[in-house]
Amino acid sequence: MSTINKKFYALFLCLTIFFTNLTSMNSLEASNDLIVNDVFWKDTSGNNIYSQGGGVFKFGDTYYWYGVHYKGAETYAASPNKKNSDTSFVSITCYSSKDLVNWKFENDVLTQNSPGWINAGWVGRMGVAYCPRTKLYVLLTQHDDNVLFATCSSPSGNFEVKNRQNQISNVVKTGTGDQTVFVDDDGQAYLIFSNQSGRNHQYVAKLREKDFLEIEKAVEIAKGEGREGNCMFKYKGKYYFCASDLHGWNSSHSYYMVADNIFGPYSNWMVMEGTDNDFSHVTQTGFFYTIKGSKQETVLFCGDRWSDFAGNGIGYNQWVPLTVDGDKVKFNSLSEFHINAETGEWRAGEKNNYILNPSFEADRVTTDNMAGWKSSGVGNSNISNGRTGNFCMTQWSDQDYKSTLSQSISLPNGTYTLKAYVKSGGTFNESYIYIKGYGGEDKTVNITKAGGEWKEFTITDIVVTNGKCEVGVYTDGKANAWVRSDDFSLVAQ
Repeated sequence: MSTINKKFYALFLCLTIFFTNLTSMNSLEASNDLIVNDVFWKDTSGNNIYSQGGGVFKFGDTYYWYGVHYKGAETYAASPNKKNSDTSFVSITCYSSKDLVNWKFENDVLTQNSPGWINAGWVGRMGVAYCPRTKLYVLLTQHDDNVLFATCSSPSGNFEVKNRQNQISNVVKTGTGDQTVFVDDDGQAYLIFSNQSGRNHQYVAKLREKDFLEIEKAVEIAKGEGREGNCMFKYKGKYYFCASDLHGWNSSHSYYMVADNIFGPYSNWMVMEGTDNDFSHVTQTGFFYTIKGSKQETVLFCGDRWSDFAGNGIGYNQWVPLTVDGDKVKFNSLSEFHINAETGEWRAGEKNNYILNPSFEADRVTTDNMAGWKSSGVGNSNISNGRTGNFCMTQWSDQDYKSTLSQSISLPNGTYTLKAYVKSGGTFNESYIYIKGYGGEDKTVNITKAGGEWKEFTITDIVVTNGKCEVGVYTDGKANAWVRSDDFSLVAQ
């Protein structure tokens, strides 16, 4: 082979390797294994996913996600800056997936036109289990003060109402508080719930083995603490009973108890690590799904953001992976992450926002000490009428003042961009957004001229070399000068 031919051959090999690697990279991107929070999720046809207060169950090689479609969810998606309280029942929806990421709409499996349906003021908190003895799929949902049972021969078919149960034996009052359906490894289904009034008793109740159409005598596993959002996951043989605070539609810490047997005895309540700084990514406990992958088990925390009722930020469903080690459960608050349903592996997304409570929605009420943020000086608080959701941050005083709001962050080394939306008015000595402590010189952007409309401010090329940083807003203002900030992001470039 001549020297020229050898050079062309070498070039050909290099180009072949390059395009092979490029194709491999594109295939990885095309796998679309990314879950993105803080948005309205779409199904594979591009329509909004309407599914709240339900659960994910695997039948055969397919995942089925059931939840309730409320009329108010449509209104909120159309106008996410307006709060509403329309909990009118539209249907129980069913979506299917092979990877827990891409969901195809299957059917409205239960509607007001379903056989046996009786109209109710409240329908929600539901799940589905397959009964091997009857070969039927059994759906359970709250139906006013009752638990309604419906069956179908297909997981995505048209269900028919078969029973309504009002009183569960050994429960202090009729009906249930928040409830979910848990299916153990042996296929036996259970109802996980609290009492309806007060919600200070927590229960596990077995569904009647022969047909799953009745709830047997409940076992009280804890009492004394008011809890809602009751749900359960199993990880490496241990049972984790989880719940949230009694905050209505709003976000909350996440709590859990651990036991070796589904009926207990359970440990005392513990706060899930990582739920303090943004109150479980501005959600309350909804349900869990444990991926038993070929390389690891991963528990997905599937939080309910009842934003159509409370206005707590964009999107109804916020899913994150947990890190579980015996009695220690860590909540990994991520705005996006990759998940492999086959191996169970996960990693933070390339555009994950490392700032917690970036839109100041977590606290639910007006406060001077916002979750995830440190206040110093005077004049810091959250305030309604944020750019998105209900709240934003404000710095203001009727006297001359100095104020700092900051957050300390741990994050991988790399190059980042910091963004925030700001509006301001009045006279300032100075006011700026800053980032420091990242391994380089402090960086700031002046926000004194933001004006009366929301304006985006950006700091780029932040090279983090020590795995941490501090971001914040500093204002030295004259009396009645004001700064409002919202929707912070710190994302890899």
